[in-house]
Amino acid sequence: MTGSTEPRQGNERCRDLFDTTIAETLIQAVRLIAGEPALVIPGTVILHHQRKAAAVRRRHEREGLIVPPVMILSITTRCNLACAGCYMHGRGGKPGAEMSPDVLRSVVGQAADLGVSVMVIAGGEPLVRREEIFALAKAHPSVLFPVFTNGLLIDDAVAADIAACRNIVPVISFEGFRNDTDQRRGSGIYDRLLTVCARLKDRNVFFGCSMTTTRKNFGDVTGEMFVRQMAGAGARVFTYVEYVPMAHGTEDLVLTHEQKQTLQAVLADHNRKFPALFIGFPGDEEIYGGCLAAGRGFLHVSPSGNLEPCPAAPYSDANLTQVPLDEALQSRLLARLRQTPEVLAETEGGCALRANRAWVEGLVGRE
Repeated sequence: MTGSTEPRQGNERCRDLFDTTIAETLIQAVRLIAGEPALVIPGTVILHHQRKAAAVRRRHEREGLIVPPVMILSITTRCNLACAGCYMHGRGGKPGAEMSPDVLRSVVGQAADLGVSVMVIAGGEPLVRREEIFALAKAHPSVLFPVFTNGLLIDDAVAADIAACRNIVPVISFEGFRNDTDQRRGSGIYDRLLTVCARLKDRNVFFGCSMTTTRKNFGDVTGEMFVRQMAGAGARVFTYVEYVPMAHGTEDLVLTHEQKQTLQAVLADHNRKFPALFIGFPGDEEIYGGCLAAGRGFLHVSPSGNLEPCPAAPYSDANLTQVPLDEALQSRLLARLRQTPEVLAETEGGCALRANRAWVEGLVGRE
């Protein structure tokens, strides 16, 4: 298999470390909900499954097939908002047809069988396909499905459906306080999202918030005032997604080197102080020897089924509507990226693959 030629020692260490990080995060989550039987029982099932799935992935790796623990599925380009700087808009090109319900169901089933234990659902706005999401979560109750959503489609009926699928974790997008959120997402959005949070909190849904973290809003979104406000609204997961400049002229929003270093320390401190999980994406790349993309820790599936290194890197030489997942995971592009760890080294531009896009694009389609 193609993947067997990658530099094994560094990548195996990276995957072992990432598996440990995922397990420790799930253990922390179970501790947070220890007094809530409706949550702790499915949470414990997910934790045990992660351990079993890690063993499955290790078995595949011994046979030369690299299966990441996390798969990000952007299941649609459709959205009810038009946020400035949206990565989906910045990917360029005309989007292909979305994966059909049958294809999506097959992709998730194949991934679960191979040992993928966390399937992040994104978009566009993924809840435009909410019935399919609920069906997937019910079909795979031991797999964790974080759903990154703008939250505006979560009415009472949808909130009740989410509450019935305890392996779904809604992660609602905020930009910080009212000013920043409304500036990027639209007037009045912030207050509407607080209403959605109340709706989920009333139903004892384990949910979180996601902040696109920029040089501008860094102080606000990492500050204790914001954390206390969102924790009071019911959020128990705080996800900090470092800004990647998808649009020309926005490079000055990328976190400074000092902010990147500070972020890891702040998240560790918040994890000790608050009853919530604080997660950075892409995380501390230095300890993993570079970015976790290209299957080192995660992969991305585009709405049309392209298997890609990362949501911010729309490059692919395998489409899951045409080939099975185990074959696509042996993609020449993915293997080549893992063989060249210096390409995945962190850059000042926010994304190593985009900073080296000419080289990466040269690999696509090359025999």
